[in-house]
Formats: sequence, C-alpha cells, structure tokens
Amino acid sequence: MATRTKKKAEDTEATEDTAPRKATKKAAKKKPAAKAKKAKAKKTAARRRATKGDDDTLPTVDADADGEEPVARRGKGPHYLVVVESPAKAKTIKKYLGTGYTVKASVGHVKDLPKSKIGVDVEHDFQPEYEVIKGKEKVLNELKKMAKSADRVFLATDPDREGEAIAWHIKEELAHPDALRVTFNEITKKAVQEAIAQPRELNQDNYDSQQTRRILDRLVGYQISPLLWQKIRRGLSAGRVQSVAVRLVVEREAEIKAFVPEEYWSLDALLAGPTGPPPFKAKLSKVDGKKMELKDRATTEGLVAELQGADFVVAKVDRRERRRNAPAPFITSKLQQEAANRLSFTAKKTMTLAQKLYEGVPLGEEGQTALITYMRTDSTRLSDDAVAQVRELIGTKYGKDYLPEEPVVYRSRKSAQDAHEAIRPTSLEYPPERVRPFFEAMDEQDMFRLYELIWNRFVACQMKPAVYDQTSADISAGRATFRASGSTLKFPGYLAVYGAGLTPEEESEKEKAKAAGDEGADGADAVGELPVLNDGDKLTLQKLLHEQHFTQPPPRFSEATLVKELEERGIGRPSTYAAILSTIQDKKYVEKLEGRFRPTDLGQMTNEMLVKHFPHELDVTFTATMEEKLDQISEGGTSWKAVLHDFYGPFKETLEKAKAEMRDVKREEIKTDIACEKCGNLFVIKFGKMGHFLACSNYPDCKNTKDFKRDAEGKIVIVEEETTDETCEKCGKPMVIKRGRFGRFMACSGYPDCKTSKPISIGVGCPDCKQGYLTERRSGRGKIFFGCNRYPDCKFAAWDRPLAEQCPQCASPYLLQKFSKRDGAYISCPNKECGYRREVVEQAGVPAAPEAPSAA
Repeated sequence: MATRTKKKAEDTEATEDTAPRKATKKAAKKKPAAKAKKAKAKKTAARRRATKGDDDTLPTVDADADGEEPVARRGKGPHYLVVVESPAKAKTIKKYLGTGYTVKASVGHVKDLPKSKIGVDVEHDFQPEYEVIKGKEKVLNELKKMAKSADRVFLATDPDREGEAIAWHIKEELAHPDALRVTFNEITKKAVQEAIAQPRELNQDNYDSQQTRRILDRLVGYQISPLLWQKIRRGLSAGRVQSVAVRLVVEREAEIKAFVPEEYWSLDALLAGPTGPPPFKAKLSKVDGKKMELKDRATTEGLVAELQGADFVVAKVDRRERRRNAPAPFITSKLQQEAANRLSFTAKKTMTLAQKLYEGVPLGEEGQTALITYMRTDSTRLSDDAVAQVRELIGTKYGKDYLPEEPVVYRSRKSAQDAHEAIRPTSLEYPPERVRPFFEAMDEQDMFRLYELIWNRFVACQMKPAVYDQTSADISAGRATFRASGSTLKFPGYLAVYGAGLTPEEESEKEKAKAAGDEGADGADAVGELPVLNDGDKLTLQKLLHEQHFTQPPPRFSEATLVKELEERGIGRPSTYAAILSTIQDKKYVEKLEGRFRPTDLGQMTNEMLVKHFPHELDVTFTATMEEKLDQISEGGTSWKAVLHDFYGPFKETLEKAKAEMRDVKREEIKTDIACEKCGNLFVIKFGKMGHFLACSNYPDCKNTKDFKRDAEGKIVIVEEETTDETCEKCGKPMVIKRGRFGRFMACSGYPDCKTSKPISIGVGCPDCKQGYLTERRSGRGKIFFGCNRYPDCKFAAWDRPLAEQCPQCASPYLLQKFSKRDGAYISCPNKECGYRREVVEQAGVPAAPEAPSAA
C-alpha cells in the first residue's frame, strides 16, 4: 500500500513537471476548490518526501571546503525557510544560501511568561504559562504564512541556551512537520552551509536549562519584588543574580567606610654607579637581614641619619631573561574587562557592538559581512583552521622569529561550558586597516576600535612571548639592604601587536605576588636600564628620599573589576553580566561616579532588608551553586523539575516569614529630638526617593524637610541648604541649591508656596544657540553631563566639562576638560580637526601635581 502511494505521488509529481503550463491551468479550472486544495496538499507532501529521501539529507546545499556557490533553485524546486533573530543576521546569511531559501528574523523572543502575573503553576510541577509577546503577532503571522509553503524550516537562532529557547518557541508556534535546528559559531559561507547540510533536532536539555533559569528568576523576582514595593518603595525589583551583585557593591563600600588608614614610610636611595651618571633609584628592602616596615617618622628619620655616612656597595647582581606570555584569546568576560580598561566601554556597550560585528556590517560591494565569531562564550578553544590561518599571517607579516614552533593551546576554566570557540575574527581577509573606511563611513569608530581589539588579541595569542633582560641588584649600606631593578625589552614578541599594557589577569597576578611578599613583584614591570653593575662595586649616594604614606582601602568596583568578581565567584554567566550591570544602575541601587560603583541609600536599604530576610538566596555561594545545577540540566545530569522543587520549598517558607517580619520602611518614622524651625514640632527620619531625610512630624500641615548626615559618633547633623546671590523672579525670595533625581538645581526658598526652579549655570554660554547657558545635569543612568538650559529647544550636550576659554588655535568658543587613565587630566579643543591639547596646571577645581618626596 505504501509503495503504491509513493509511486502514485511520484507519478503525480512527474505529470505536474512535464505537462504543458496551459493544460495544467485548464485542468485546474475544472477541479472544484476542495479537490484542488486536496491535490495540492498531496503534491506538497510528496515533494517533501522526495526532497528528504531515506537518509534525510539536503542535496540542494553543497558545503564543500572550496566554497562552491550553492546550486540555483528555480521553478518548482524545494523551498526552505531559515529563521534567525535579527534582520542584520538574516541579511548576512541570505547571501550565503542563494535562491531556494528565504531568511527571516523573529526579532528576538516571540513567547515569554506573562508580565501581568507570575505565569508559573507551582502546584503542577512548575508548569510555565507562555504567551506570545505583545507586538510579535505580526512577525509570527508572517513566519507562519511562509512556513506553510516551505518544505523545511531551519531554526538558526544563536548557538546558546537562549537561542535554543527562542527556536523551541518558534517551532511550537509554526507547527511545521519538518522544523530542524542549525547552529554555527561564525556567520561565514562555509560555516552556514555546513550547518544547513547537517541539521539536528532541538536540544531538550538546553531548553530545559534555559527554562529553569527563567522560572527561577520569575519565582524570585515576582514574589520578592512586590514585598519590596509594599515595605520600601514601589517600582523596586529583586533578582537571583542582580541582588547578589548589589550586595558585592554594598559590602565593598562597608569595607571602605570601616577601613582605618595606617601610616607607613618609604625610603629610596638615589645612587650613581661606578661609571657616573645618570643616577638610579634603589628601594629599601631589608634591615639586619629581615624585611622591615617603617611605621613612623622617628624610625624613618633615625635610619636616614644612620645611613648618611654608610658605604653603598653592590652585594649581588642577578641578571636573567624574563618572558611575558601572550594572553589567551577573548572569552566574553575578558572582552568586557579589556574593553572597559582599554576603551572605557561599559559592558552593555561592548556586547551591543560585538553583537553587530557578529551579525554583520556592510562592507561596500561585499555586502553584509560578519566579522567576528559568536561573542557569548567561556571557552578559549580555537579551531584548527583559524590557528593555521593566523600562523600563516604571523609568519608572513611579522617573520618566523615571532612564530612559535607549535600552536599555542590555552586551557579553559573548569566551569567553562566549552560550547563555542573563543571570540576571534571570522576571516583574516578583513584586517582592521582594510575595513576601517567602512566603519568611518558608518560613523562607527567605537565599533571599529572593538574589532581592532579582538583582531589584535587573536593574532597576539599565537605569537611568541615578549622577552626582557631584567637586572636586579642588592646593595648593602651598613645594616640596610636596598634593591634596584631595571628591565629592557629584548624581543617584543606578541607586544608588537597587542601593546604593553597589563591585562586584568596580569594585574591580578601582580597584586597577589605583592600580597604574598614577593620582592620581585615590584621589579617585574620595572622599565629602564640600570648602569653596568658588578659584585663589589662602590656606589655614590646622592640623596636619601623618604616619604610618608597611608594604606589605602580596597578600591570601589569599576565595570571591569565587578565583572571579574562575578566571574571568579561563579555568579551568573558571562552573557548576563552586561544586563546585570545595567539593571542595578537603572533601578538606582548603585550609581557610577568617576567610573566606580557606589551604592545609593536605596541600594543599601534594599540590600540590608534582603540579606536579613533572605540570607540563603542572597548568599554568593548559593547563587554560584545554582549556576552549576543549571549546567547539569543542560548536560542531562539532573531533572529541571527536581531543581525547582529543591529550591522552592525552603524559599516559600522564607518568603512567608519575611512578609510577616520585614520592616515597613515606607511607613516608618524614626523620632528625633530636633525641632522644626517653622512650627516647633519634632523632625522624624523618613525614607524617600532620594534616601533618608528629615521631615516635620506635623505633616501635612507643615511640609518642612531637611537633608542630614551623621558625624563620626553617629549624631544627626543637618545639611544646610546652599544659598545663592540670585533672587526668585516671581516672588523675590532668595534662591537656594537643592538636589533632585537629576542632580543639583536652584529653587525658590519660599517652596512650597513658590515652586520656581531653574538649572545651575557652570559659567559657559551655550556654543550652539548663543542664547542659553550650560548646566550640569545627570542622565537617567546617573551619569553627569553638560547641556543647554534651553533644552529641548536647544539640544547641545557634552560628557566632558566645557570651560569658558577660547581655543588659541581655531578660536573655538570653549574648551573641554578631559581625563584618561593613561594621561590623567588634560584640556583639549572639541574640534577634532584642530587637535589643540595641553596638560592641566594647578588651578581651582583641578587637582595639583603630587608633592615631591622629602630629601635628606
């Protein structure tokens, strides 16, 4: 029966292909509509069976190594639908598949848990209630329409768990009988065609892992967040990972506040060698053969006096080669850290630009071209083809001296999923110098800088180490020993490509060495040569330099160091770091000042409440352990429902207890003994949008409020309002300085009777409209910028502080005060074509140069 059916279908299809077009149309007119529809369905099914064949292969795609063009599909040949997430990715992939393929974008997720409710049935094995995302109906309808006429649907979403979930939901909605998954680590012709030629079924374990993460986040967020709304303030949110990130920032701030500086002194000797100048510096290393810490002025100056008449003699000289190995190719977290350090990019900006480089950018006649491999990875693995190509490039461009005998292999972390390669260029046919004009034409200089960083790191990782000639000399002087170090670059190796700046890994190793008391830690990165020294050489003392210092508290987290901390502690995944850092700022839990995170009053209050009432869920180790369980689910090692049951039982008990015991900060009023100067009633401490403040207990009859701070003993000190020389243009009362959610502003002292307010001028007229003046403002993300007071009529804005000074070269009406890690503070012209620049000299508002050390 099956044979007859198949033969009949083949005969039908053969007749369809060979019959004259006119006859076919005539026959079709005679058929009733129902019969015609039934016949069409049979022909479509037969064509699908004939296309798939017994081994389910795709004869229409030839993904050979030579990269031959795919066979053209014409007439009534098979047709395929390829679904990706973004239009840019669709455009890039389309050019590699040719006719017979339609590539369409879902524009991200098409289904999700509902926003209006928790959307998880905890009573029935945590069954999720997915629904089509509002606004995605049109996209889905178009995909369904195209899927009906397609012989096969390829789900080509990103090759991670998130992409697997998107593919799963699209398949459910399309309900196509032949929908398969394809993944590729890079969007190149070869990779795309090979993936299409070897499709697979969707991965249930990967989908379950992503679904578990989504349900966990929903269970935590949708049950703790309403509690925070009720007890602290509406609009707050809690998250399984974001709340732990806030905790790290809050605890670091507590360490800084609790830190007690300790005094210590450094002692250096400025010495001349036996051959004379130039002099070199040696640091005090030991006294009486033991490491000595100078704790006070008396001890230091006593030693200085003792050494004035001592003979300085070279006791031991150590000459050796030091090798500095190339860093591994980028993984997601290291890319975010290095882009923050070298390019001053936020994690969010880095990932946004990297996504575009992965999906493809227009390169003139070559069209949309993907330039890097998938940017969400925790593996340092590289393909053999990529390594072979880069080794050939290194040998040709830099010479055989820079090429190791064998390819360099890097180990990934134990926790790495190793699903994808490291981040690298897709092809070495697109060096930075070749693609730069295209980025400049798009005005995407930052995207180019990120691509250049990825390119340089990839090339550098397969080059020989840099080699230094390092000299260390121990110099005896009485009972003291000094150490001098010098280092010169003998062979640049990978530094010829990647530059000499320390990577985050190298900085971390250096700090660990210092903490362990390694004497060579300071000299490892010493720059400059020492004079020729030999054992027994007598040196001439020119000066003894002693300087007072104080120990410093641990630094606040930057974007790079917070990402590093999250990675090392196993909190979240590299692909989530950018979203975490954005969320904790958007929710006003932390603010970034001078590139460093500080907790707000709101962040400290929220963290205090969460840690107290949810100690287990907010524990760093718990969060890291949960990530390991999600990995186990994706590997098929455990059941997703079992993980949720283990979590939810204790969590539900903790939640009920918190509802009953958590402080009601929103309605809480802490009494004080400070009287209101307007009505005589006592002030109470309340908590609002701007944190804690003093409010009159006679509210609403008296609406007097005050900002306050606490002194060293914890007593309340009222922060008086700053006064100004200006008067209110409406009522004539003095204007005072107040602060709001977007920074400081001027307001009438007669508030609330008079509500006049205006921004504060920085003393610079607006260079665009010539009518207004520039003011200091704060963006919604908390970053300070400078804009015209006539906004929105005038939209001038600058991130750097404008100065009321004309450029001496191009007569620009203002200059900019800037700061960089490498050069410090400097002043430059806003006109890029001008190029005027000068160093900052000591002046009001600008930090002076550090004082020179005292000399004996």
